Amino acid sequence: METRRLRLLLELSRLGSMREVADALQTTTSTVSQQIAVLARETGAQLLEPDGRRVRLTPAGRRLAQHAATILAAVEAAQADLAPGAEPSGILHVAGFATAVRTSVLPIMAELAVSHPNVSLLFHEHEPAEAHAMLASDEVDLALTYDYNLAPAAFDPAFEAIPLWSAAWGLGVPASSVAGPQDTTASPAVFDAFRYHDWIGNSRNRADEDVVRTLASMAGFEPHLAHQADSLDLVEDLIIAGLGVGLLPAGRPTKPGVRLLRLAGPEVVLRSYAVIRQGRATWPLLALVLDRLRERAAGPPTF
Repeated sequence: METRRLRLLLELSRLGSMREVADALQTTTSTVSQQIAVLARETGAQLLEPDGRRVRLTPAGRRLAQHAATILAAVEAAQADLAPGAEPSGILHVAGFATAVRTSVLPIMAELAVSHPNVSLLFHEHEPAEAHAMLASDEVDLALTYDYNLAPAAFDPAFEAIPLWSAAWGLGVPASSVAGPQDTTASPAVFDAFRYHDWIGNSRNRADEDVVRTLASMAGFEPHLAHQADSLDLVEDLIIAGLGVGLLPAGRPTKPGVRLLRLAGPEVVLRSYAVIRQGRATWPLLALVLDRLRERAAGPPTF
């Protein structure tokens, strides 16, 4: 089996459309169809079946796609091993969320400018779903993403997720609000006190909303998600204006007019990750940056 045919099958399992695979890999739909047909003959198994006007993977096709992820990762690892002691150099494309820029990327870029002048990091600010898509299509080499303990992410089997730092979050409410328990930090009780308020979600990531809905369900109500904002500053402005309540990082100083209520039992924890394609961790340039990210993970994040 040729690895390029396995790559086509793996991308089809991920994207679900031969046209999308062709677009992603800059080839034609007919080429994708022909090469997967050859792969089916090589394996002696039916890999695709009709699904209306489209096709879908058979159980055998899905199983081979899982093997393809492992095989392609092993090939990339073997290629990287050909020059394990190479001096890191070149350009590393990184996609990730804004806090990752301030906490990790900017300090690392400053350090590498001195220690490794032949290394450049190019950063693209994106939320996790967007960063994962760019990593899958090889637009970037590294994705810095996050999830919450109450809304865990499901990572693509072709990816390797490396845990970095984590941070506790609380509930931001108007400082003038008389609601809110004073003698408990039990999350359902805190949420219950604001069941009749409007709530603020994230406009570019559903994880925040999933956490809010999870804790609200534990308190026995359905939250009214009235607003969505990606900027923490805008979330605080909405809270100050009395337009809603929403999640905020506990380690970030709040604006006057915002009161942050601690959440515990269960607590809300944002978890950050460095995500790469399987088999690429030994690439000298990527290995260098991953080492620096691990070193910086010990410090508190800057929101």
